Amino acid sequence: MQDFKQLKVWQKAHQLTLQIYKSTKGFPKTEVYGLTNQIRRSSSSIPTNIAEGCVQSTDAQFSRFLYIALGSAAELDYQILLAHELEYIDSIVFKNLQSEVDQVKKMLAALIGKLKA
Repeated sequence: MQDFKQLKVWQKAHQLTLQIYKSTKGFPKTEVYGLTNQIRRSSSSIPTNIAEGCVQSTDAQFSRFLYIALGSAAELDYQILLAHELEYIDSIVFKNLQSEVDQVKKMLAALIGKLKA
């Protein structure tokens, strides 16, 4: 068992989640139970699954949670694209969030690869 807060990928995913919450504050009220909720849930699912995976007893179990986190990152990737195309976030915020999501996905893939080795 390891402390999830020490993992760089968890730290990065946590910061991304904080950015998402700030970026979605201005979404239309009509999206509160729609896209706002979805985008926040998928972003928070990434560090949550990393944390949950850290308490698993085997690398294979940990990897399973990392794959779930990776799936949530892919969902988030689409949701920020949708938010941008709906003009809920501007191009600068979109590009920044997209870059952060890409980095988290790469870090998750690298950690999964390391656990498989």
